[in-house]
Order: sequence, then structure tokens, then C-alpha cells
Amino acid sequence: MTMSSARRRRVVVTGAGGFIGHHLVSRLKRQGAWVRGVDLKYPEYAPSDADEFLIRDLRRWEACLEATARVDDVYALAADMGGMGFISNHHAEILRNNLLISTHTLDAARQNAVGRYLYTSSACVYPEYLQTNTDVEPLKEEDAYPAQPQDAYGWEKLITERLCLHYGDDYGMDIRIVRFHNIFGPLGTWDGGREKAPAALCRKVAVAKLTETNEIEIWGDGEQTRSFCYIDDCVAGLERVMASPYRDPLNLGQDRLISINTLADLVAQAAGMVVTKRHVPGPQGVRGRNSNNDRLRQVLGWQPQVSLEEGIARTYRWIEARVAESLGLREVEHAVA
Repeated sequence: MTMSSARRRRVVVTGAGGFIGHHLVSRLKRQGAWVRGVDLKYPEYAPSDADEFLIRDLRRWEACLEATARVDDVYALAADMGGMGFISNHHAEILRNNLLISTHTLDAARQNAVGRYLYTSSACVYPEYLQTNTDVEPLKEEDAYPAQPQDAYGWEKLITERLCLHYGDDYGMDIRIVRFHNIFGPLGTWDGGREKAPAALCRKVAVAKLTETNEIEIWGDGEQTRSFCYIDDCVAGLERVMASPYRDPLNLGQDRLISINTLADLVAQAAGMVVTKRHVPGPQGVRGRNSNNDRLRQVLGWQPQVSLEEGIARTYRWIEARVAESLGLREVEHAVA
């Protein structure tokens, strides 16, 4: 049942100025919800579809209390985050900011008697000791313990998962928790240091193509592995998780393992070219990480549908157009706005 076929729900999406939050607002609106977006900023690349958009600092209790007032559902996406280049160098800042955001938002939702609360966690909660090989065993939800996340970002996510579960047990809150595995797509950060691997590679390939250099840099040897999930599948999964009765943490991502070198080749294929890879020192994160989606399929009767090739092609076209604009080029073959 969609929201349009039931009573119109009032929903708040925190982090609505960010990549996933922006897409989620649009999906919830299409499904018939009344949506409030909250963030420090408006979405950068397209206007928000939210019925109401509050510019607020969710590190502050009063802002969280206002953000979660008079709504049925909270999708808690707000976080200080970025790609490996950012999260590996800003541990104290990330841990402080995200603990404040997460704790205040959750407790404000409790005080406002919100009906359902979905917290977006991350695959970064999984222990480093299970991710030392490129041919990694897909991570099951219970593998998060014994705990040993790699960095402060992962520790905060795991701590807040525990806090959400305790709020469910102690205060009767209706909690959902999802662990994202590398979400990518158009309308996301693609430069400036906070972008993630798919966007960074799309930008590098686009620059190489448009400047006719045909060379890109890869951090490390490029053999580190991940799985990548397209944004449309991510927001569809979020809505399905919220509608489900499932309360424990749940992986949300693709389960296709791929190396960064191979991902670069897929991006180059989308660009219609072959690139030369130059491997340079840089933060790489864990050696390998993949999602086990057995529980996702069991709980939701669903799994992500968009292939990596199709998702990369859509993302590359969007980023190529942005790169063309930044280089002062008006028309680029295959580039779309």
C-alpha cells in the first residue's frame, strides 16, 4: 500500500539538503506524503520537493524539537560525513557533530511522540578485522559484534544504533535501522573532498575525457573492493523498511563485489573511452566490504533492482555535464543536465 492509498502521513526527513535526503523527499512526495525537510542548507543541485523546508542546526536540541514536531514519521539522515578522504581525517569533528545530531533528534522525536523513527546507519559499523581481504565474505547484520569499526564515523553509527534500540525497549518507540552500503547517483557531491568513490571516479574520467588526457589517479593499488547501490533503490528500500514491522538493523545495498579498478573501467565505458590508471598514495578504507542481503530479501521480499552498469551510466552523464560547465564547455556529447 502506498501513502496515497492511506491517510496522508506527515513525514520529516533530516539531512534533506544532502544527496540521499533530497532524493528521499522527492520519493515520499510522489507517494503522497506531506514532507518537511530539515538541514543546514538547501539541496545544491535541484530545488527540494518538500512542503516545508527548515534551515536548522540539528546539533541543537531546540532545532530538533521543532524539526520533529507534529509528524508521524522521522527519517533521520542528517550527519556530518563524506568520502574516505574526509572521514579518515576529521574524527573528532565527525564524532562530536554526529553524536549531537543523532542524540538530540532521537530524544526530540520521543518527546514529540513520533509514530515511527528510522535511523540511517552505515556499513562502516562493521569490524575492521572482517574486512582485511579483497575477496571478503559478505557481511551479515550480526557481524557488527564484537565491535571494531575502523573510524569515528563508524563508531558513532554503532553507538547510535544501540541508543535507538534502547529507546525502543525503554520508551516504546517504533524504531527502524538501516545500514547503507555505498549509495551513489546523480544530484550528489562530486567534488570538493567529500565525494565518494563513484562520484570521484566519474569526475576524474570526465575531466580526462574533456581535456583529452585519458589518465586518472586511483588511491592505492585499486584492488580494494566494495559494493555500490544506486540511489533509486536506496530510497525505495528506505520506504519499504519504514513500512515493515522489522526493528533490528538491516543492510541496505547491493551485494555485487567489485574492485575500484574495475569500477573505474565501468565509468570509462560509460564515457566511451579507455583510461590509463595512475596509482597514488591516499586513504583507502578497509580492504574489502560487501553486503549480505539475505535478511533484506527475507524481511522485505525485495532487493535492489538497478544494475551497477546502468547506475554508473546515469551518474556519469550527470557528472560529465557538471564538469563541462566547470570547464566552460557548453555542449558535450552524451552529457545531460
